[in-house]
Amino acid sequence: MIFRKKTYHIKPEGLEAVTDFFHTYLLPNQWKHGAKLVGRWVSEDKCNITAVWQYESYEAYEQIEKRVRTDELHTQAQAKKPLILPFILSSSQEFMESTGDYHVPRHIVAVSGLIQNEAGETLLVKTNWRNDTWELPGGQVEEGEPLETALVREILEETAINVKLTKTTGVYQNITSRIVSVVFKGMALNTEIVKQDSEIQEAKFVMLTEENASEYITRFHIATRAIDALKSEGSVPVESVKVKPYERLHRIGN
Repeated sequence: MIFRKKTYHIKPEGLEAVTDFFHTYLLPNQWKHGAKLVGRWVSEDKCNITAVWQYESYEAYEQIEKRVRTDELHTQAQAKKPLILPFILSSSQEFMESTGDYHVPRHIVAVSGLIQNEAGETLLVKTNWRNDTWELPGGQVEEGEPLETALVREILEETAINVKLTKTTGVYQNITSRIVSVVFKGMALNTEIVKQDSEIQEAKFVMLTEENASEYITRFHIATRAIDALKSEGSVPVESVKVKPYERLHRIGN
């Protein structure tokens, strides 16, 4: 794991313009291609802005930067950059390594789904930061969001496909990235795909089988989830509740 520290020395009156430029062009472009922002800070005198980014390796940083610089957002940023240049006095960048893990232990919860149409075809997507493979659609669960609500939302945001979830097919853990992933199975309520999320490159329905899954899903741990879902017969109940007072929000399964 490496960290990139980027510092801008600016005129204080330019803080709002520089920050707006960052939020509009730089941040979404970096997020889109897999960079993780640890944090962004401004000094008390409003003269120095520092952002720290996290990458799996220097090679990962180079790959992300290559994709960032060919993105339409980068082209738009270059066109708007002259508006903020008068406020920027200088900038610097350095790479650092952590001396340890000082975070409170936590996990990211993600959801994905084997979503099929009436013909039995499975919806697959290809993301910008894992464009070497197709995968089941899904994403991260927001704080306070039920699992099934998160998956329905993610699929709709990415592909314009509405889905009805019918059961759960597996729970998976990525120790390295601290991700716990819950996989569902469901039906597509409409079949016209409209790619409307910049995080994905493509989306399509394919006749996915246990035999050909690895031809589409080239990362074995993701393929395993799809195959398990294809073969699944039973379902473990999943229930979302809130307490004080108790209220059941969602439940799938018996």
